Amino acid sequence: MSRRTLAGGLAMAAALPLTALPAVAEQASVRFPSAKFPLGTGQVPAKKAIAVTQGIDLYDVKAGTSTDGYTVTVLMPSGRDYGKQATAEARAAEVEAAGETPSVQKVIRPSVADAPSQTVYMVRVGLWSLKDKKKAEKTADTLKDAGLKVKVDYLGDDGLKTTGPWDVKVVMIDAKTFRGSYVASLGTSVAKRETVSSMAKARHALVGVNGGFFNIHTAKALRGEPVGASVVGGKLLSEAVPGRTAVVLKGRTARITELETAVTATSQDGQRTEVNGVNRAAATDELVLYTEEYGAKTPTGGTDAVLDANGKVVALRESGAAVAAGTRVLHGNGLAAEWLFEHVFQDWTVRVDTKVVDLRTDRALKLTPDLNVISGGVGLVRNGKVKITAKRDGHDSMNMILRRHPRTLLGVTGNGSLILATIDGRKPGETVGANFHEAAQFMRWLGAKQAINLDGGGSTAMVVGKKVVNHPSDGAERAVGDALLVLPK
Repeated sequence: MSRRTLAGGLAMAAALPLTALPAVAEQASVRFPSAKFPLGTGQVPAKKAIAVTQGIDLYDVKAGTSTDGYTVTVLMPSGRDYGKQATAEARAAEVEAAGETPSVQKVIRPSVADAPSQTVYMVRVGLWSLKDKKKAEKTADTLKDAGLKVKVDYLGDDGLKTTGPWDVKVVMIDAKTFRGSYVASLGTSVAKRETVSSMAKARHALVGVNGGFFNIHTAKALRGEPVGASVVGGKLLSEAVPGRTAVVLKGRTARITELETAVTATSQDGQRTEVNGVNRAAATDELVLYTEEYGAKTPTGGTDAVLDANGKVVALRESGAAVAAGTRVLHGNGLAAEWLFEHVFQDWTVRVDTKVVDLRTDRALKLTPDLNVISGGVGLVRNGKVKITAKRDGHDSMNMILRRHPRTLLGVTGNGSLILATIDGRKPGETVGANFHEAAQFMRWLGAKQAINLDGGGSTAMVVGKKVVNHPSDGAERAVGDALLVLPK
């Protein structure tokens, strides 16, 4: 079957099992590596290649074997599964008093570019094979009856030495032959979470992956809000966390950088003030801009100035109402509400200026309709070298750096080709996921000169031709905050 025929039949082909699709020749400018898999014992992975359309290939990759089993981990008084050596030894004594044999395990969390290594200690009891999980659970119950807090752990999740296995999906998009474009999508609104499948279907996307982290620490109805910068169609819909990693999409180009944003409001009387946020819950004394894409009511307990497309104040109202189509709302409470009372009046004009600055070039991005931005989770690779910026990007914990999770990864090659990958995890015996260092090594192996970690865990999803091609760890596709979509034009 020719590439043209396969592309034309993508909707039908996507409904077929992956093995029913034909393999294709490698591309000229972005190729799947022939070297051994970079993780585990370095075996040559098994792979199947599928032509999605001109310039886009999907690879289904399997590597490694299952040798990890289960253990029982004893929690520290803090509730964590690790602590200082003295704390761990005291816990081990309690385990012995309960009639079980503990081991105190020294664990070193490796350093990253902006945070040093960390040495901690864990208390563990027993070792069981993959098929003997119930025996581990029985021991855990015995320790619980003795008053200890414990959990059953699959050792493949630890982030230490493993043989795998790994179940990976990789999309390679050739900068020389692909003729479509890349966009960001927040779905029907900023506040609402949606599946990648839903967002991809709405835009007739060829490929879609979940985007950055979203705010799970806000009101339930607002949890689609991205944590960090979001630009859709040239419009800033969520402000940056200053200095954090993001991917800038323009047409069929993708670039990884760090961003900061600035939004200001200038009233007709010349008074100017900072706008603290965009399309999120407002803290005390904050001025927040809400756009029609917000999809929720403004917060109660403040003042709203409703602006039309030209910045004219068409209404001043108590807050707590929806943002009408064609309008924006400046919402203030506390000191910010006082600024609105003093400087914003009916039929006056308020100019809202938005600036998105690329910190690698120290230049403002032009907010044109073809510009999109997705906030990444953690920088992994810069200029071809591993550079994990976990602290700067807000994820320098033991759990995020060392332990293995499902991952959604994005990389850019030297010639500007785009690599999207999902590494499934949390499936003992089937796939172990990856930690940050493993994710960085994997993206370098694929040929990425720049790479970032997007949201992962249960959010990890890849959609190709209307089909979710990976295996989300929740057992079903999770609704997420935003997505990166690859469009046919």
